[in-house]
Amino acid sequence: MPTYSYRCRECGVEFDIQQHFSDDALTECPQCKGSLRKLFSAVGVTFQGSGFYRTDSRAESSGKKSSAKKDSAKKESKPKKKETKKAASSS
Repeated sequence: MPTYSYRCRECGVEFDIQQHFSDDALTECPQCKGSLRKLFSAVGVTFQGSGFYRTDSRAESSGKKSSAKKDSAKKESKPKKKETKKAASSS
């Protein structure tokens, strides 16, 4: 169950409460019966697994592909010897 934080608009008291997702948000302060405001804060989230970031699991595969591309580029970059044959001129 998630924990939600609330602050009273009247008296300023803050508290946390565990509620189901399906539960309605609280609207009344338990101390002064004033109106409540739900507080939102940064949540620490950890994504685990491969492929979430550019650097995840691409380094290996792109490194292998790039080295293969480099090898093929080296082979292609060598100038090929052209066989020059003079075409027989027909007159």
